Amino acid sequence: MQHDQLWIGNSHLTRLKSKRFYSKTVTMKPHFTDTRLKHIYQKISADQRLDHDDGRVLYDTGDLIGLGYLADMVRRRRHSDIAYWIYNQHLNYTNVCTNRCQFCAFARDAGDMGAFTLSIKDVKSRLMERIDEPVRELHVVGGINPELPFQYYLDLIKTIKKIRPEATVKAFTAVEIDYFAEISGQSIEKTISSLKNAGLEMMPGGGAEVMSTRVRKKLFHRKIDHQRWLDVMRAAHTQGIITNATMLYGHIETNTEKIAHLIALRELQDDTGGFSAFIPLAFHSGHTRLAHLPETTAFDDLKNIAAARLLLDNFDHIKAYWVMIGERLAQVALAFGADDLDGTIIEEKITHMAGAKSARGLTRSEMRRMITTAGFTPVERDAFYRPITASGRKIDETP
Repeated sequence: MQHDQLWIGNSHLTRLKSKRFYSKTVTMKPHFTDTRLKHIYQKISADQRLDHDDGRVLYDTGDLIGLGYLADMVRRRRHSDIAYWIYNQHLNYTNVCTNRCQFCAFARDAGDMGAFTLSIKDVKSRLMERIDEPVRELHVVGGINPELPFQYYLDLIKTIKKIRPEATVKAFTAVEIDYFAEISGQSIEKTISSLKNAGLEMMPGGGAEVMSTRVRKKLFHRKIDHQRWLDVMRAAHTQGIITNATMLYGHIETNTEKIAHLIALRELQDDTGGFSAFIPLAFHSGHTRLAHLPETTAFDDLKNIAAARLLLDNFDHIKAYWVMIGERLAQVALAFGADDLDGTIIEEKITHMAGAKSARGLTRSEMRRMITTAGFTPVERDAFYRPITASGRKIDETP
């Protein structure tokens, strides 16, 4: 028997056709239990940018369904029912790190039990273990290890590109880049240029955490400040290196600080257009010095995704990072503003060492099923959001 589709607010209902019902989409005015969201709705409908005060409403509201409706409206305007994913592999080359941030369960001091540093030979072995898999992206990050020279990082990228020439190397946070400039005696611009010549094509978005001087002093005072992070990202964008951006939430940050973080990203994006995606990162306190803090709730996770989608009007993509929020909630997040579930994420270590209970990697069929059962259309992509055909070829080879 045939059926038609009905959208009411954020809910997707299916009803059977009969003589009493007609095949059409019913448009209904949204209902908000928090009337302040009506003003947000009017601004979004008129393509007006939200400001800091609007951000306060987004974070203060208890009307999660109304907030989700607004984020879903923007998400569908950009991407319809498409949800992206990528076949990617994580490579953490060392967990030896001098920064020792309060929220990190990954870092070790040299000589500690569990400390590791991969040699270039080790890297080759890790890559060859999965050489028969269609990996499209290598996500490469590590700690600030004083024993490694700058040449190591150049050799690391060259090795990856030699073994995986078709995969995109997405490597090194702004924190790592700043450190490489220090040990190489080069400017940030020259450092990025050297890495780019070696094969660097994209950068992940970690390291800024929350752009707050207060939070930095308490939780990660050895790490670069947020202005330096923005400067490194600007330099990368200027040289044609696309980056992501993140925000770590669920620790000691305030709503005001989160809003300021998002607006700072938006302002840089206005200038450079170099950000590809934004990823809200839910803090996992297990095995960290902040283990007394509770886990984020589903309410928190969905609100941060929805708020990001609404405030970051110049970002194409918002990710629901299933490693941190779990597979099931990531499905729900697709109806709260997210259009990307990241990917297979083979061998992720950083979040799992902090107690994440999500899978340590997903198959292609699991990625597709997660998206289709949530009511969306899965599109496998490369690192630059170019769709991959069933044959494995990119549909559009242009950047």
